[in-house]
Amino acid sequence: MSAGTDLAIDNRRVVAIAFPIVLSNATVPLLGAVNTGVVGQLGEAAPIGAVGLGAIILASIYWIFGFLRMGTSGLVAQARGAGNETEGGAHLLRALVIGVVAGLVLVALHWPLLSLALRLAPASQEVETLARSYLGIRIWGAPATIALYAITGWLIAMERTRDVLVIQLVLNGLNILLDLWFVLGLGWGVPGVAVATLIAEWTGLATGLWFARGAIVKAWTQARGFAQLFAREQIDRLVRLNGDILIRSVLLQGSFTTFIFLGAGQGDVTLAANQVLLQFLEITAYALDGFAFSAETLVGQAVGARRKDRLRQSVAISMRWGIGGALLLSLVFWLFGPAIIALLTTSPEVRTEAARYLPWLAIGPLIGVASWMYDGIFIGATRTREMRNAMLVSVAFYALLCLTLPLWLGNHGLWAALMGLNLMRGVTMAKLYPRVEASIG
Repeated sequence: MSAGTDLAIDNRRVVAIAFPIVLSNATVPLLGAVNTGVVGQLGEAAPIGAVGLGAIILASIYWIFGFLRMGTSGLVAQARGAGNETEGGAHLLRALVIGVVAGLVLVALHWPLLSLALRLAPASQEVETLARSYLGIRIWGAPATIALYAITGWLIAMERTRDVLVIQLVLNGLNILLDLWFVLGLGWGVPGVAVATLIAEWTGLATGLWFARGAIVKAWTQARGFAQLFAREQIDRLVRLNGDILIRSVLLQGSFTTFIFLGAGQGDVTLAANQVLLQFLEITAYALDGFAFSAETLVGQAVGARRKDRLRQSVAISMRWGIGGALLLSLVFWLFGPAIIALLTTSPEVRTEAARYLPWLAIGPLIGVASWMYDGIFIGATRTREMRNAMLVSVAFYALLCLTLPLWLGNHGLWAALMGLNLMRGVTMAKLYPRVEASIG
């Protein structure tokens, strides 16, 4: 039995896992704001558009590989719960190799991929030229960015979320400093932003590898080569888990994309208002991620140790913190929602329109908290097939709502459909939760 599974499952332990993740997530929008602000000092619109477009394209591509973080977290937590941290290191090593190889494939295929992306998101010739320059530099960070997903998953499973925070502070802090130097100091413009991010990405990976060095060396030494490390049984399990997570994630992203497209049909002001209000959901996800990650870690350890009592404790305490966080966010949105909207847009029309739909976002955390927390529980238990199936049912329900409610209620119907998606995700996973307990007898 590993040391981690001998620790009491209590409030302090949940917060110790969650709080650094919340702080880590807070650095992400800060970096985006600085990138925009630095390029904005150039006094032209095209550089801002190019950096924004390029960043969105790469984020969308990298997002596909988020399964490496989730899959690694669940597998490593279970190995730790079973007292086999060497196997946890082997899971990390496999995921690292997959991440690096995937990144190299993206580098090799980046020209046609990026050309296709720019066709799907057409821009002026000047913006497209600058975006190609930006993307041509940034793509060389693909192996580092994707491999870092694996390290992050391992660190979360090992309850080393403070190290996750350090990595993000190093990565984003260095990125900001280099942005200021390269763009404002050296006058490199858009390529300067790309080079700054590229250097920061590889530095972030180096920091992560340093934190995980002991586990990597031990796993490689005991595995005695690639043949044992990448045994057929292990690869089959990885493909199954990651495939399920990928399908689930694509369906979820497709649902949000559909929401944006349908909102566009309501007019420019409504589209802008919806975009502003989606930031409330992003804030909610960032804030509740920490408690979902706590559930991943503690549930995974309980499943690995085959301890149903600890599983129930982990679910109960993590859920309580998640619900508490959702209540707090809901209260903040009710009280300060108009002020937050005012910070996000200066347009009087957009502010007024966004305020009409703010009540949906004020209840959003309470409607969605179960879906976010069950995601963590099912990832920790590696019940990814159930996650996928729950998402399939939820998206079908969402599609039905999208086809009907907006016809009767306009944009209110669209928001009701999105809330219905999150509600159904929570309901379907709650129905499937007994399978998690049944999996350990």
